[in-house]
Amino acid sequence: MRKIDIVIIGGGPAGLAAAVAAYDSGVDVLILERDEQLGGILNQCIHNGFGLHTFKEELTGPEYAYRYIRQVSHRQIDIRLNTMVMDISPDRVVTAMNREEGMFQIQAKAVILAMGCRERPRGALNIPGYRPAGIFSAGTAQRLVNIEGYMPGKEVVILGSGDIGLIMARRMTLEGAKVKLVAELMPYSGGLKRNIVQCLDDFDIPLRLSHTVVDIEGKEHITAVTIAEVGADRKPIRGTEERYTCDTLLLSCGLIPENELSTAAGVTLSPITGGPVVNESLETDIEGVFACGNVLHVHDLVDYVSEEAAKAGQTAAWYVRGEFSRDRGREIALKAEDGVRYTVPATLDPNRIEDKLTVRFRVGDVYKDAYVSVYFDDARITHKKKRVIAPGEMEQIILTRKQLDEYPDLRTITIKVERE
Repeated sequence: MRKIDIVIIGGGPAGLAAAVAAYDSGVDVLILERDEQLGGILNQCIHNGFGLHTFKEELTGPEYAYRYIRQVSHRQIDIRLNTMVMDISPDRVVTAMNREEGMFQIQAKAVILAMGCRERPRGALNIPGYRPAGIFSAGTAQRLVNIEGYMPGKEVVILGSGDIGLIMARRMTLEGAKVKLVAELMPYSGGLKRNIVQCLDDFDIPLRLSHTVVDIEGKEHITAVTIAEVGADRKPIRGTEERYTCDTLLLSCGLIPENELSTAAGVTLSPITGGPVVNESLETDIEGVFACGNVLHVHDLVDYVSEEAAKAGQTAAWYVRGEFSRDRGREIALKAEDGVRYTVPATLDPNRIEDKLTVRFRVGDVYKDAYVSVYFDDARITHKKKRVIAPGEMEQIILTRKQLDEYPDLRTITIKVERE
């Protein structure tokens, strides 16, 4: 059985950034990627808007991916493409297979999970009607148009206002299709504000909040959909139905971290994010197994994925080199309350924080002129006003080692939204 310091599962933006950081920390790295090329989902994201934080310039998805692919190539980091990981054992034996080597196993000193996320399927939506052709997830349509050169249709309705759905509304319009509307079940959009402006408003595409698809017409191919307004209980309101003819329905109804391998390894998953529960070092509750990127929680900006993944690569390297303290000092729980849905990380040990720690979270509703507050036990230490806080945009706070050292008996850190 081959032995290696760190095995990274996934060659997308998270896996690439983790590999570069781990290699630069002095350990051997192997990337296992199931696709035929590195870059992950970025390869089909040909629109711009990437890299403003990381490279201080605006790039397309493939350009952003290439920056990291080039860094991996210059370091001659070992890569296996077209390789499917089948299993990860609790003692970090990775079982994988490809055409050249067949089934093989690798004993890793540390494993970094970077498998990304997938789209929520239509089956989870319970839309009445037949199962005709012409219904695609937004990500599938994006791949068909941008990589394979195939146009799914000419009259389009989009269900869900996630970022991929918003971007595909613009993309389909630019390719000559008529996007009739974007319907969103929730009373707020699931995407970034800038995407609503640039992809819908600039092209006069209507966004119907608190609406959903209640019927699909067509047996062999979709011919029309019916949408209706929903109430506070998210159930359709009778009498509000509207019918739209279309030959394409795109579903942009959320993303789910890809965690079948994590579950098989025994990693505890968060019921809120669907990703692993991690500490300040991005280590899961399985020793030596780390997680980063969209497999951990769905990000809105790839720049934050890269930043988080670089940290996972660094801390995994410290673990391999024995510089990672196994003695837990005082484990402090992070709690999400009053509008905050979750935090990443879920726990922290001040002894493992160098200077500062970035805590990321999302809220469960739209708040205007509200405050993000941080409590150390019962003492409020941060009270920052935000003009708008929305579920579609990830928030973050910075905790410093100095702050934590001032509270030697601290047991709980609580993050919440307050009105005043």
